[in-house]
Amino acid sequence: MPEDLNWAIGGEAGDGIDSTGKIFAQALSRAGRHVFTSKDFASRIRGGYTAYKVRTSVDRVQSVVDRLDVLIALTERTVEENMDELHEGSVIIYDGERTMMSEFEAPEGMIGLDVPLKRLAEEAGGAIVRNIVALGAACEVAEFPIENLDESLEKRFSNKGEAIVDTNKEAARLGQEYVQEEYDHEFGYELETTDDDYVLLNGDEAIGMGAIAAGCRFYAGYPITPATDVMTYLTGRIDDFGGKVVQAEDELSAVNMALGAARAGARSMTATSGPGIDLMAETFGLVATSETPLVICDVMRSGPSTGMPTKQEQGDLDMALYGGHGEIPRFVVAPTTISECFWKTVEAFNLAEKYQTPVYILADLAMAVTERTFPPEAFDMDEVEIERGKVVDEETIDEWQNDAGQFQPHAITDDGVSPRAFPGTSEGAHMSTGLEHDELGRRTEDTDMRVEQVDKRNRKVETAREREDRSPREFGDPDSDNLVVSWGSNEGAMREAIDLLETEGVDVRFLSVPYLFPRPDLTAEFESADTVVVVECNATGQFADALEHDTLQRVERLNKYNGVRFKADELANDLKQALGVAGEEVEAE
Repeated sequence: MPEDLNWAIGGEAGDGIDSTGKIFAQALSRAGRHVFTSKDFASRIRGGYTAYKVRTSVDRVQSVVDRLDVLIALTERTVEENMDELHEGSVIIYDGERTMMSEFEAPEGMIGLDVPLKRLAEEAGGAIVRNIVALGAACEVAEFPIENLDESLEKRFSNKGEAIVDTNKEAARLGQEYVQEEYDHEFGYELETTDDDYVLLNGDEAIGMGAIAAGCRFYAGYPITPATDVMTYLTGRIDDFGGKVVQAEDELSAVNMALGAARAGARSMTATSGPGIDLMAETFGLVATSETPLVICDVMRSGPSTGMPTKQEQGDLDMALYGGHGEIPRFVVAPTTISECFWKTVEAFNLAEKYQTPVYILADLAMAVTERTFPPEAFDMDEVEIERGKVVDEETIDEWQNDAGQFQPHAITDDGVSPRAFPGTSEGAHMSTGLEHDELGRRTEDTDMRVEQVDKRNRKVETAREREDRSPREFGDPDSDNLVVSWGSNEGAMREAIDLLETEGVDVRFLSVPYLFPRPDLTAEFESADTVVVVECNATGQFADALEHDTLQRVERLNKYNGVRFKADELANDLKQALGVAGEEVEAE
């Protein structure tokens, strides 16, 4: 019996694939099982192949692997798309009564279950619940108590009335009973349940939750894949805390609205993807020059241009590090796990206000759309700290006035951070502009003041280097001569790849870097290693370039840019090759 189960449903966009997958994932998590999901979907409303995969275990899972145990195939193409992951003993659930599947036969060594999904769904109350019939069949195959599926169905459909809930429960039982009666077979799977309690959420939701916890009270955005779920999560929820979500007419309006709210004193945020970041670049410079704290989330996808909107890539790093005309001080924070999406969002708001500068949260599609289970204590609100920086009030503002009693919002300071007065602060009236300005905020072309203001703004970054903990997250063998460095959502696959390599006697030291600018100095770590490999989802090795610049050392590059995230077993085999280790291919158990 395998240690974990890999399940998937596939069909065409518009077939309810996403909602069906979520129902099953929620049922598993409510049954005390760990869950890790992944999606493969086309950038269209209807048509085109789409799939939802769930990996589940009683132990923590944090990556996908190249193995599929149970597949619900709503189309023949679903089997073709997943053939490389199917294995001897894989179970394929399909509807032989549908025209497209009439010639279907399970590949040799695999078990095909012909279940009349549509006919059974109509018996339950309507063809629309055929996917739920398939879930019932899958519960029987995996020996998963259908009562746990009932709980998920109740949560999903309770707002539509008891009759709808009952119809879905009946559909699930008809699927379960059909497999029981028609297929007298031991499939070799048994999903153990536990009493553990888990939270199931994706990266976009964790970013939204982190924003609320951090005190964000204004969000402006324009819908764009794969960042839209940040806005969806905040809509309605942020109102309970006195906040507001505004759907702008485009990304330019969104970032300017967010800038306006931040100038008014509200913790403010916007989120977009690569094309939106391009449009926001000019305002990004205004945010930095006016020394306004603002958080901008870039949920990366395949580019350039429209690229592949629903596919994975980490191609925006150079844009985040260097984008915008002129020289713009900034911070770039990249969460490495879904739970870190929450905590790094809180940190981003604190950095923005402490240093009065724009902060990029750099996430990616693989992290944004992936649901994963966490214990509730992973999001302990008592641990959230709010740091608003050098905010002055009526009692302290006189410390930052010139001899004429005028407040100086851009005062030259040793640490580069000037005082900040919220609108309405007595004697705190001031102006700020995108033009170069003096300490009062008035435009200037004085050459000495220009140099002082540029140096002052850049000192913020140097101050942060000294004050902030920018340590990477470290895993594996700390004494290994094989060093692997990565960033973003690759961490989960890397950690499981390390475990797979360890079984083959290959030791690896892994550094996962969440702070991309200012980033930690890894020179000593590079010098102590025999081989350094940088893993990232782009073609040119953008993070590798930055690290080579920092350390003056060449690195090996392991890049993937076909639009699909790294898988743990795949990554283990690629690392063996990069490290020059001989041996057979690593396979997931």
